[in-house]
Amino acid sequence: MSGDGRVRGVRASRITAGAVVPGELAWLVCLASGIRPPGWATATAGAVALTAFALQAWVLRSLYAHQRGRGLEPAAALRAAAHALVPVQMRQLLAHEVRATVSLGLWAVRRKHGVGPGDHAAGYTGPQTALLYGLLFVAVIETVALAYLIPWPVVHYVMLVLDVYGVLQVLGLHAACVTRPHVVHPDGSLRIRYGALFDLTVPAETIASARVDRRYPHGRLMTLSEEGVLDLIVAGQTTVTLELNRPLVFTRPLGRTGEARTIRFHADDPRALAETLRPPAPTRIPVREDG
Repeated sequence: MSGDGRVRGVRASRITAGAVVPGELAWLVCLASGIRPPGWATATAGAVALTAFALQAWVLRSLYAHQRGRGLEPAAALRAAAHALVPVQMRQLLAHEVRATVSLGLWAVRRKHGVGPGDHAAGYTGPQTALLYGLLFVAVIETVALAYLIPWPVVHYVMLVLDVYGVLQVLGLHAACVTRPHVVHPDGSLRIRYGALFDLTVPAETIASARVDRRYPHGRLMTLSEEGVLDLIVAGQTTVTLELNRPLVFTRPLGRTGEARTIRFHADDPRALAETLRPPAPTRIPVREDG
């Protein structure tokens, strides 16, 4: 492929990726909010995603061959081709897919990600578990029903793949949230997470206070006010408010950054988390008086 052809290929692949990324993000937000998208929307999103991935693979192969022709090693050539082709939003979503798949394995063996000796793990899946299992039940029933109702083999197999993909998305989201809890480390730092979509480490020296504060904010999974209040909402609620000494930069699910001065998030046991974050009271050494 010529240089102009590569440029046109990258532009076309990014346009299709721009159509896929909002759809994928909307799908994940719907799952986190307990909403089951209609079947036609799932089928359309799946068809667009398959077309976009096929185009991406074709252009990536051309860019990889070009980088290899410049003398780069295979790994370096692949990285350069991927960064030239895939926008940061698509890379973030692909990383989410990989982490969600890994989380399914961790969930199966009952292991936690990023939780070491001495760490305090705080789960946050309580309010959304019933919603996600309800979505999973509906997805399985829909899959079985369509298997009997659709008489055309090709359409049947396409819908089966899309429905199985939807089931895996629900399971992957739940598994990522279960296996990636909030973590308070022994040094007093806090790692705030939501599945594979959000991950923020708050150093101990930036934490001014942590308190139990149950709220029911309206909005998406993540909202940031003009005053720098970041809400990480789970099933319409937050239970912990974290005040910071200075603004802290965080990364949104699609790669954009923001600054938060206050962070409100959910924990199933907010009191235990807040008490773990409080510094221990200084120990008073008794003074012995002679004489």
